[in-house]
Amino acid sequence: MTNAPHTRGKSKMAARDLDLFYGDAQALFNVDLDVMEREVTALIGPSGCGKSTFLRCLNRMNDTIDGVTISGKVTLDDRDIYDKIIDVVQLRARIGMVFQKPNPFPKSIFDNVAYGPRIHGLVNSRDELDEIVMTSLEKAGLLKEVKDRLASPATGLSGGQQQRLCIARAVAVSPEVILMDEPCSALDPIATAKVEELIDELRSNYTIVIVTHSMQQAARVSQRTAFFHLGKLVEVGETDQIFTNPRDERTKGYITGRFG
Repeated sequence: MTNAPHTRGKSKMAARDLDLFYGDAQALFNVDLDVMEREVTALIGPSGCGKSTFLRCLNRMNDTIDGVTISGKVTLDDRDIYDKIIDVVQLRARIGMVFQKPNPFPKSIFDNVAYGPRIHGLVNSRDELDEIVMTSLEKAGLLKEVKDRLASPATGLSGGQQQRLCIARAVAVSPEVILMDEPCSALDPIATAKVEELIDELRSNYTIVIVTHSMQQAARVSQRTAFFHLGKLVEVGETDQIFTNPRDERTKGYITGRFG
C-alpha cells in the first residue's frame, strides 16, 4: 500500500466554522476541514473527541438524533448540504456510510447489494440490476467468495465478509464519498488487512473518510490525517507529516502515547 497522495486535487467536501451541540453540551468547536477528492482522510484522536460526531455531520446522520443543533457550513462540491432544499435521501446516496459493526440486512447476499439501487430507482431491468450487484461485489473484493451463494442469507457470512458486503452495498448506489466509522474494529487481523487493501483500491474512484482508533491503520491507509481532541480539530496535514513531524504538542503527545 502506498501513502503517496495524488497530485493535490480539489476539495470534495469542506467544513467551515462547524459547531455541534447535544442539548447544551458542545461536542464540536469551530471545525474547519477540507476533504480532498479521491484521497483517504483519516480522523484520529482519543475516545469522545468528536471524530464520529464530525463524520456523521458529513452525511447529516446527526439529523436523526434528538436535541442536536449545528451551526456553520458543510459543503459537497461547494454546495451547502444543510440547505433546506437538499433532499437528504439523495444526499446519503452520494455520501455512503459503513458502520463500525457490520450490519447486513436480514436478506440474501444479492438483495443486500440490490437494495439501494432498487429504492433509489437506479435500475430499469433485471439484467441491469444483476450487473450492478456483480460489479459492486467485485469492487468490494467479495465476488469470488460469494458468487455461488448469492441467494444465501448475508448473515451467514463471516464478520470480515459482512463488512465487505456493507461496502459493496454502499458502492452499489454510485456514491462520490464513502464514510467509514471504525470499519475494522470488530474484525480480526486478516479481515482487517483485506478491508484496508480494499480501501486503498477504492480511493481511485471514491473520496473516503475513515474514523480509526488505530494509528497504524491511519498511517497505512490514508493520505491525509486530522487529529481531534476535546471536540476541536487540532491539526490536519499529509499523513506522513502528521506522524513524523506533528506541529502541535497535543498531536505529538497522542501519537507517542503520552495520552489517549
